[in-house]
Amino acid sequence: MTEYGISLLPDTGVDVRSPRDYYDNLLAASRLTEELGFEYIKMTEHYMDPYGGYCADPLAFLSAVAAQTSRVRLMTGGIQASFHHPIQLAARTAQLDALSHGRLEVGFARAFLPYEFDAFGVDMDTSTERFRGTVDAVVRLWTGRQVSEDTPFFRYKGVTSQPPVTQQPHPPVWAAALFTKSSFEWIGDRGHNLLIASSPSREKAGQLKELIELYRERFLAAYGHTGRRPRVAISIALLLAESDEEARAEGGRHLRRHWDTFAAAARSWQGRGSTSYEGYREALVDKHSAGNSEDAGMSVFGAPASAAEQIREIRDLLRPDVMLWQLDFGQQPRATMERTLRLFAERVRPRLDETERS
Repeated sequence: MTEYGISLLPDTGVDVRSPRDYYDNLLAASRLTEELGFEYIKMTEHYMDPYGGYCADPLAFLSAVAAQTSRVRLMTGGIQASFHHPIQLAARTAQLDALSHGRLEVGFARAFLPYEFDAFGVDMDTSTERFRGTVDAVVRLWTGRQVSEDTPFFRYKGVTSQPPVTQQPHPPVWAAALFTKSSFEWIGDRGHNLLIASSPSREKAGQLKELIELYRERFLAAYGHTGRRPRVAISIALLLAESDEEARAEGGRHLRRHWDTFAAAARSWQGRGSTSYEGYREALVDKHSAGNSEDAGMSVFGAPASAAEQIREIRDLLRPDVMLWQLDFGQQPRATMERTLRLFAERVRPRLDETERS
């Protein structure tokens, strides 16, 4: 059966909502998420800008969620591995794995905004090698003793990470991919779960389907004999109301605000290029700068019946194991987020679960 959760990525600043109010709203939404039976709460990592700047430390936020919940799984979506040392990541994630009694799932991302690389003094052209090397090193630190590394980016000898992880052999690993074929191949070859943190428009869903199938093929070729199976999670904007008209008007307004905020951040790609990010400037700057907000990414807006049908279509095409609803897009108020959560849990999910059982 498909599992469901919420995906959090702030697109606000102090001129709209204070950090205290923003986090209070999301902690309330997280408590309700568990109460209503969702399986996941995910938060990503970004810096310095209204696009994502309020989620500089997803592990800190998820620690607060862990203290106020007891069952829901906690996912980073993802930690920007290019900006961290593996010893730091292994230790901090293991600490939250213990605090949450083994509920942490660690998603990693490569990062893609030039101003973040500039601020950290990291060369974008090295991002692929840095990202993959850091993820591999974290897994080795979780599972080994007296671990040594010697790379162009970090080196250490005889390290045993503390505290040890609670889940064995280690917390589930998710790796994010957008539209680079080699990323889907690497994630499958490594046996990690696949995280689609930003879904494309419905018109391009067929291209995403091909990449997801490539990931599944590579995973099964490497690990199918072990009984392990590939898992795919996808984040999609969701807003529900009592009528399609209300949901579409409200959802479109909030989503346009979200993509406007993103477009402002993505403008740091203007005049930039990187061998590790072929096509990103065109895809990220041009795609989000104008036009209908729905053209920029997949979304589900509607009353419960029509939303269930939209979700079935996406589920049947992409076959995700986990669907994560982007809940806080467009600076929407707490009441709107809570309405979406309740309508999905009470009037949409039962329809979807019944379809899967039949």
